[in-house]
Amino acid sequence: MTQTYYTELLELNKDFVDITTALYRLKTFDQEELAKICKDIKSKMIETMKYTPDMILEMILIAAIHNRRYCKSYNAIYKNIFKEYSTLVDDKKCKQLNSLDLLDVNEGETIHRAIIDDDINSFLFLTEKYGFNKDQMLKYNFYPVKQGGYSLLELCCYHGSVNCFKLLRSKFDSEITPECLNFSFLSGNPSIMTECLNFQRPGEECMQYAIISHNIDFVTFLMNQYNLKIDLISCFKFHNFQAFLIYLDQTNDINQCFLYSSYFKSPRLFQYFISHGADINAKDSNDGMNAMHFAAINNQMYNVEILLSLGFDIKTKSSNGNTPLHYAALYNCIEMVEYLFAHGADINARNNIGLTPIYSATGQNCCRIVEFLISHGAKLYSKNEENFTPLHHASVLNCKEAAVVLLNHGEDINEISTVGMHSIHYAASYNSIQMVEFLISRGADINLKINNNTAALHIAAEKNYIELAEFLINHGADVNIKNRVGFTPLHRAAFLNHPEMIKILIKHGADIEAKDSYGYSSLAQAAINNCKEAAELLISLGADVKSEYLVVAAFQNCKEAAEILISHGADVNFKNSEGSPALIIAANHNSKEFTETLILHGADINLKSKSSLTALHYAAKTNSKETTELLISHGADVNAMNRDKWTPLHYAAIKNSKETAELLISHGADLNAKSSDGLTPLQYAKILRKNEVKELLISHGAEDISLPWCRL
Repeated sequence: MTQTYYTELLELNKDFVDITTALYRLKTFDQEELAKICKDIKSKMIETMKYTPDMILEMILIAAIHNRRYCKSYNAIYKNIFKEYSTLVDDKKCKQLNSLDLLDVNEGETIHRAIIDDDINSFLFLTEKYGFNKDQMLKYNFYPVKQGGYSLLELCCYHGSVNCFKLLRSKFDSEITPECLNFSFLSGNPSIMTECLNFQRPGEECMQYAIISHNIDFVTFLMNQYNLKIDLISCFKFHNFQAFLIYLDQTNDINQCFLYSSYFKSPRLFQYFISHGADINAKDSNDGMNAMHFAAINNQMYNVEILLSLGFDIKTKSSNGNTPLHYAALYNCIEMVEYLFAHGADINARNNIGLTPIYSATGQNCCRIVEFLISHGAKLYSKNEENFTPLHHASVLNCKEAAVVLLNHGEDINEISTVGMHSIHYAASYNSIQMVEFLISRGADINLKINNNTAALHIAAEKNYIELAEFLINHGADVNIKNRVGFTPLHRAAFLNHPEMIKILIKHGADIEAKDSYGYSSLAQAAINNCKEAAELLISLGADVKSEYLVVAAFQNCKEAAEILISHGADVNFKNSEGSPALIIAANHNSKEFTETLILHGADINLKSKSSLTALHYAAKTNSKETTELLISHGADVNAMNRDKWTPLHYAAIKNSKETAELLISHGADLNAKSSDGLTPLQYAKILRKNEVKELLISHGAEDISLPWCRL
């Protein structure tokens, strides 16, 4: 691209560039300057119909997040636009206004305030106070999201607070992280940037922050010095048209720029690319979207009109099967929806998962579009392959207003999906209390069950949705309702270790001793999953401690739960219906710690199962060397016999458990003990060709008696 074209395109979008630069590089609290920015936004962006008030407010919010020092100025601009166009903006923007208001609160003499203002005197004073932690991580709203918060040095880089930055480096040798370098390109302080570049190398995220800064010198520096590519998505996401042009100049990728040009709301820019050879059929390599899809997203009717005049198919689909109408509905572009329909768009076109445009509109709570689509023939029962209806979709995404429209037009509130869920179950699954309340008010059965007989209260209990559970109970949900396998909500809360949910359910009458289809109470469910807190709470609330639950805990190696049960009276020698005590089950599962816990609490180490096996038999059988050693050290009989007169060594022999066999022998196991069949461990080893154990037994002096009836 020649300099002439660059200048020409820049001039075409001068108003956009000037206003976005003023917003992203805002450095003033002066009311007159702020008033001028507001005036330009209204006259050059909103009144020209290029940008809606919603779009402008979102732009202000994004700029504010990346320039928090001037949050009061952003708040003033936001309020000015919001006040004048309040009837045209989305309700969500009111919540965002409240968020900006909170930033205006005076934070007092905090370390954060000192960094924001680069107040070196206050900062020095605070660092010298007793208890100051140089490694503290600060978490505040309205910063780019980062798990764990930001270090003091990172915040200095974000705000360009060079004096505080230098103090942290000289006094505490604070670490320069990759985030420090990223933020240095956002705030643009040369001293901070230079220091950070001495310790970190710029990457893709650094380029993104350079784009956000709207300092084109930073973008070109990273591009030229570090060979970093400009990210087109960041260009339009953060409204940087100049970076977009530099990308075009750098790559000469006219087709990709053509696709994304609709984001800048400039028909002349769109025309420019077509007139300079852009392929109108070009597709994005990631999702297969073409120019008409992007035009639909951005409500650019003129661009669509040009494409249609060039023979473009209005029903064209992206890789996921979405048509331009899907995208227009998804992005709440009512004018585009009307335009596309008027020009032949299929109102019931399905994407790859069977969703029609009405799903797109419903999921974004775009009521006007939902109304339009229904009134022009959109099918309310245009279920996808899973029988997932638009109302189900609204319930998942808590889109109450769209749900009202759907029900008013006759959609069935009790329609069931292939997975057996109704709208109330979808709403409960996503903790949408408002949607649940609305659905109940419109006749949804609060105790309705899905295919596995799970009700909404089961879902709330499983997911630990406390407020939702209380709401459901207060509105008539059966607190003891059972699913297909007999689980009550309390069973699920106990199994998943949700103490607060357990309290709520029992407070409202949940039966603490209710049994599931396996005969287990909620305490047993807690024991099965080793839920210590749940078990302790249930016992404190009166749950009956049954010794059989200890055996259940042994199957799952739930040591902590077992200790609680034992401390509350469970018999460590209790045998289940199959005649096995917990110790035998633990040994059979090679659960050394669980086995030791039982022994320390008095378990009979030589107690036998119904088939006369001891824990040591099972340990030998499963080659559990550590458990075998533990049992022997606590007095297990190494020559104990089952009803067939098999000793632990017999089991070690047939399983070829060499290490366990060696351990048994070293502790006095009878090498020549005979089973009821008259066979010794060595004979079994020979018959079954367990050569390692055979050699071991022979080396320790086992009698090598041949068997004439068996070919060895």
